[in-house]
Amino acid sequence: MKKLMATGVVPGVRETGRQVFPLAALQQLQARPAADLTVLGTAEVAVLRSDAPQRVEEPDREWIGFGTDMDAAQLLAALSGWWRCDPARVAAGGVLPVTVAGFVVAVLTGLTEWEADGTVGTAGRYRFPKARLAGYLTDLTAPANAADPADTEDARLAGLLLGTRLASVSGGPIAYATTNPTTDTADEGGVTR
Repeated sequence: MKKLMATGVVPGVRETGRQVFPLAALQQLQARPAADLTVLGTAEVAVLRSDAPQRVEEPDREWIGFGTDMDAAQLLAALSGWWRCDPARVAAGGVLPVTVAGFVVAVLTGLTEWEADGTVGTAGRYRFPKARLAGYLTDLTAPANAADPADTEDARLAGLLLGTRLASVSGGPIAYATTNPTTDTADEGGVTR
């Protein structure tokens, strides 16, 4: 609940004084459907498990994380990289759903190229400089794509994923979810369902 409140994706939340999460919003979130990953046509998909926005001092971005107060360019910069991951594995999924508290709030595509941060070994961090923000939400209780993707496939993927539930567990921000709902897979960071 705290992550949802901190991102601004649920309207009517009051954070000053006594915290209030509207009952109607809670009921709408409970009714959100699970993401149907079977339509993606890949064995698995990476999932970026995001937190509320945090200011950073980096040359290519001011923020990391997800928040509804950011514009599309800020969101893309905040979400497109410097994670510990297997970049080829992320790219193989073709799409990167971004979740906050298990709900898809943004969708990245265009993950075919990546850059390493220069760290030697397997613990390096990677970013995806050609990533596109196919979609993002400003209101999780009434999901509508706030982006206007030019690519029709980006729009289709965003339409399939935004506002859905997508549970994933990992030791870091990147998890890998199988697209076959009857199979659980283990990854190096934890268990993904």
